[in-house]
Amino acid sequence: MNMLGGYLAWTEENRPVTQYAVETFFTDGGKPVAITLVKHGTLALSYKGLSIHVDPVSGYGKPTDYAAEFPKADVILVTHEHGDHFDKEAIGALTKKETLLVTNARCGDMLGYGTALANGDAIDLPGDIRLEAVPAYNYTEGHTQFHPKGRDNGFVLSMDGLRIYIAGDTEDIPEMAELKDIDVAFLPVNQPYTMTVQQCVHAAQVIKPKVLIPYHFSQTDLSELPALLPDTKVLLREMQ
Repeated sequence: MNMLGGYLAWTEENRPVTQYAVETFFTDGGKPVAITLVKHGTLALSYKGLSIHVDPVSGYGKPTDYAAEFPKADVILVTHEHGDHFDKEAIGALTKKETLLVTNARCGDMLGYGTALANGDAIDLPGDIRLEAVPAYNYTEGHTQFHPKGRDNGFVLSMDGLRIYIAGDTEDIPEMAELKDIDVAFLPVNQPYTMTVQQCVHAAQVIKPKVLIPYHFSQTDLSELPALLPDTKVLLREMQ
């Protein structure tokens, strides 16, 4: 896996765009996968001409005008129902006739459409992408009501040998030990809803990604994280 970081704008003829931080990785076959760090728990991926959005949200934190700033989505992935991850307006703005929406069962019920995956399910997406739905939940006493076990998803995308883990809202759960050959991991770091810094360190030590990008961290101080993970490339990026 090779990597090229930078700032890019989505390109489409005569489309106004806002610049976001973008990290670009390369598959085993040399194909670029550009990951736009939109904000908080929201990402957008570009691969082989496909536009893939993860938990698009218009109004949480920094306002995002999806109709003006991004092309229509080929795939939209939604991890769970909370308002910083699930936004009908943003989904509608990104949707075209051919858009594939993949959610958990709860969001599928709320929308009335989409392909619902449970933990452990896997499907093939356009572009020869394999998508796996993996567990995402809280186990700490007093926190389990935020993300009950079995309800929400994290996602693993496999693209021509490149494996990207997008954890969703979760703690450092035992099932992370089953994740293999992860190149890039997005791990959430904010209590009480997701992980502490120490839990993130433990998760990274278990998963062993080549690159860790903390996200969903709100005001959490992540400055010590690189020193705590000397064998992992940690990219600290603004995601507000």
